[in-house]
Amino acid sequence: MTPPRVLRLEKRHFDTLDLTRMLAAVAVLFWHYQHFFVPDIVPYGFQVNRAGVEPLHRPFALLYDHGHVAVQYFWAVSGFVFAHVYLADPHSRSRFWPARIARLWPLHLLTLCIVALFQAGYLVRNGHYFIYAWNDARHFVLNLFLAQYWGFQQNQSFNGPAWSLSTEIVAYAAFWLLLPVLRRAPGTVAGLLAATTMTLVLAGAPNETVLSCIAYFFGGAGVYALALKDIATPARLVAAAPGLALAAWAAWTFWRSEELATGAATFAVLALAVAVDLADTRRVMRFGKRLGDASYGIYLWHFPLQLLLVLAIPGVQAAAGRTGFLVFFIACSIMAGFASHALFERPAQRAVLRLFDRLRQRRAAAA
Repeated sequence: MTPPRVLRLEKRHFDTLDLTRMLAAVAVLFWHYQHFFVPDIVPYGFQVNRAGVEPLHRPFALLYDHGHVAVQYFWAVSGFVFAHVYLADPHSRSRFWPARIARLWPLHLLTLCIVALFQAGYLVRNGHYFIYAWNDARHFVLNLFLAQYWGFQQNQSFNGPAWSLSTEIVAYAAFWLLLPVLRRAPGTVAGLLAATTMTLVLAGAPNETVLSCIAYFFGGAGVYALALKDIATPARLVAAAPGLALAAWAAWTFWRSEELATGAATFAVLALAVAVDLADTRRVMRFGKRLGDASYGIYLWHFPLQLLLVLAIPGVQAAAGRTGFLVFFIACSIMAGFASHALFERPAQRAVLRLFDRLRQRRAAAA
């Protein structure tokens, strides 16, 4: 097996990556801002390109119309970070799932229950649900286990944005299962899996969102493997970024392939962010870590916040057309992310990990 010392970069924190996670979460806020303009007679559906009513649409058109592709960037960053955290850790397989459960489930379960409550109120008032219509018992159980987007669902349900977490759980499982071989040949294994799953996506295979998540996740892990071998140096990453951006433009302009364009653009941004981090030996970008901490909370709280606003404000569509309301919504979502991380996510994470430690100690004592 390759010695652990060559499986981890010397840099401990990737602050610029954390900053870009925060920016990606804000991009999703713009994409979902259209929820405020869905007519009451339409129980589900997105109304994109609403340039006439969305405030500041012209300067933020890219975010309004394409902010959803930030999800793919989240997946790629996760693959990079997981490779950094787990490849060189000899105990990573035993620690992996307790750490994932402690980090993801508490806030997911809290927002799931809050959305279920708010949607019940919206249903009583309006006769249908808000945006995500499949809020029955079966979908609630799927959501409980973050299995709501594995192919068993009718559509997005409850706290709809959590669908991307559901697909990422499958990528986590693949990473955990493949850790032994990833340690032996991280670049080869990650590259082959990313290429294979992306080929299946482009071929129209079933469960393409799960396959797409795996492709981006292991693509990010592959970038980390290239950095380990000094192939992905800051200079080379900076040089590669414009080529990837040009490839994204060509894929969209000439082939109208959203998947190829998104993939190239995602890794162009990832390349630049990793280049900055690798070059930032003095941690000038350390502020990015604190901002990135809020990204998970921003992502999971913004839809419950929307539900609260549509319940609390009559005629919310008119209000949402004002710039002040846009600023208010984004500011509240960001503040919710920071408050959630400090007041709920970190304490809950510590509590869950303590529970796992006690269970482990009891099993050891019983043995």
